[in-house]
Amino acid sequence: MVVSVFELFSIGIGPSSSHTVGPMRAARRFVEQLQEEGKLDLVGSLTIELFGSLAMTGHGHATDIALLLGLEGSAPEEIDPENVESCIANITETGFIKLLSRKQIPFSKEKDLLFLKGKRLAFHSNAMRFKALDVRKRELMTEVFYSVGGGFIVRHDEIYQSANPSTDHHLPYPFKTAKELLAHCIREDKSIWDIVMANELIWRQEDEIRRGILRIWNVMQACVTRGCLQEGILPGGLNVKRRAAGLYRSLTLQGDLHNDPSQILDWISLFALAVNEENAVGGRVVTAPTNGASGVIPAVLHYYMKFTSKPSEEGIIRFFLTATAIGILYKEGASLSAAEMGCQGEVGVACSMAAAGLAAALGATTLQIENAAEIGMEHNLGLTCDPVGGLVQIPCIERNTMGAIKAVNACRLAMHGDGDHRVSLDEVIIAMRHTGEDMKSLYKETSSGGLAAHVSVAITEC
Repeated sequence: MVVSVFELFSIGIGPSSSHTVGPMRAARRFVEQLQEEGKLDLVGSLTIELFGSLAMTGHGHATDIALLLGLEGSAPEEIDPENVESCIANITETGFIKLLSRKQIPFSKEKDLLFLKGKRLAFHSNAMRFKALDVRKRELMTEVFYSVGGGFIVRHDEIYQSANPSTDHHLPYPFKTAKELLAHCIREDKSIWDIVMANELIWRQEDEIRRGILRIWNVMQACVTRGCLQEGILPGGLNVKRRAAGLYRSLTLQGDLHNDPSQILDWISLFALAVNEENAVGGRVVTAPTNGASGVIPAVLHYYMKFTSKPSEEGIIRFFLTATAIGILYKEGASLSAAEMGCQGEVGVACSMAAAGLAAALGATTLQIENAAEIGMEHNLGLTCDPVGGLVQIPCIERNTMGAIKAVNACRLAMHGDGDHRVSLDEVIIAMRHTGEDMKSLYKETSSGGLAAHVSVAITEC
């Protein structure tokens, strides 16, 4: 599987990469396929069936909204979050939708968008079936897509293609395990970020890669800034109060850290809160590597820039490239999907990526970087995904603050050592995969277990 830094870190909207970004991409891809095959103008009706986790928590994750936007031709990286509400209102009020903004057909969310709770397809819990019919109800096209985490989608007939090792042959330094990655580093006398940069060069020039990474960083910074200014109640009915703005004011007033150095932890928490509150309202965020975990890496990067001695643009570049390498290892060896792995596949992976990225930015050795990534995941093993009310709010928002703080601690622990450690990154990734496979489905983004089943809430708003 060939994965770029710009796929692991993609610009989109909240609240979920697997339940919002992925479905939007799948819907757009389906109607684009209809157009490519000359069938779009023949469409008389279209239905979508959702299975597994998408059916169980899709309403709280805005899956229905994302699908409608995708059918009309919107892409997560392009759509203006400010326009979403009016677009959906128009479809709902008129009873019509414009496929790719050109072919109008009748569409009812109640009749044509079906949440099949309790049913799932074999390959992955996040499954969608699209079916297009002509005006005489004859089938034009049916496709099944899977949203496999981090905004990545796979069409059913691509399942085995995506696992084909031959697709990696054009990379100068292909790797699927940390052992293979470290072997490249030793043999070529290169750092992890050098290896990833060399692979990225098959798609883009180096200056384009650097500009693209810095653009992603700018989007993360803008998200933190917005989150620190917004107040009020998050949507969805849990009545969760936004806290970032109040915490920002408090920390700004406190000023000097010398009286209480532990305030650094408060700042890290603030940065994560700001991002994840923006994600919860459907704002512009970066999948890192998912939306549910989108606050961890920005928080650690802000820590790097605000609280380390010599932050630099080069350090930012190294952070992203190194974090990408670690993200690829989890995507290859396990999954980025909470519907498969629980939250260890989201916040756990983000923590591991952030720990490694921070270590790289701070000048750690290759083995210290690998150790930081391993520590970051080892202490997130077994983390469940149990969003209360099917919303990416409780415990998701605070969980990002914990993941960011763990990442900083993992980096510091690794850099106090010499890189020699007993548990390898490959071993912890295998342990994570097996833990996720053994985890009951009610703890994997279904809102059927854990906090979701034991926190008493009264939803006051749909």
